[in-house]
Amino acid sequence: MLCRIFTIIFLSGWPVVAQAAIGSAASVPDRAHYRRCLADANANPTIALSDAEVWVKSGGGVPAEHCAALALVTLKRYAEAGTRLDRIAGGRSVLDAGFRVALYDQAGNAWLLAGEGAKAVQSLTGALALSAGDADLFTDLARAQAMVRNWHEVVLDLNAALQLSPRRVDLLVLRASARRALKQYAEARSDIEAALKLKPADGDALVESGLLRKQLGDLGGARRDFQAALKTASGVAAVEARENLDALKP
Repeated sequence: MLCRIFTIIFLSGWPVVAQAAIGSAASVPDRAHYRRCLADANANPTIALSDAEVWVKSGGGVPAEHCAALALVTLKRYAEAGTRLDRIAGGRSVLDAGFRVALYDQAGNAWLLAGEGAKAVQSLTGALALSAGDADLFTDLARAQAMVRNWHEVVLDLNAALQLSPRRVDLLVLRASARRALKQYAEARSDIEAALKLKPADGDALVESGLLRKQLGDLGGARRDFQAALKTASGVAAVEARENLDALKP
């Protein structure tokens, strides 16, 4: 059973924490080099990777390693990026706890994109060990647990995220999806209703409602949900609504 929680939202903007990575005693050229390399990691990743590797060999340390890892992400070499980010996060050179959390989170997301759920769980657990009050970290961990189909853990992680951010519609929809996978249909319906109360006509919630109705054999209700979702959904939700609606045609 394919669950909607598998939709992975990678961090679109890597946190630029140059001061934490460089250190207060670093020279201005080093800080400028890091900022330039990070910009290239997004826009010109091949150039950034080459630059960073040379910088690593000349003693660039954490900033150079970090830039290389981010360039690997942009190049879609996700497993290499995850390995590198984990190594930086676990090393002794990173003294700033907030930066270490960011590195583990980035590693976890890289592993998610690589399809390596178990490794993502390990990285994100490392992040949460240092920062247990972050709803986004719990959400990322839930996605990682979903990739290895640990549905009970998914629900627990989303429970924690919702305690921190109780009005987040996306978290309610994700928990409904996990509960549907566990065949906890009443609880899944409750989550969907709560999501739609907070944000009426939300496309993702309507798609999840349609999937739940479809799983329960209410094909007419599922069709209405998918049709309603098409009026408001965009991106992945719109595609999923259309695909499911087409599949329901006689």
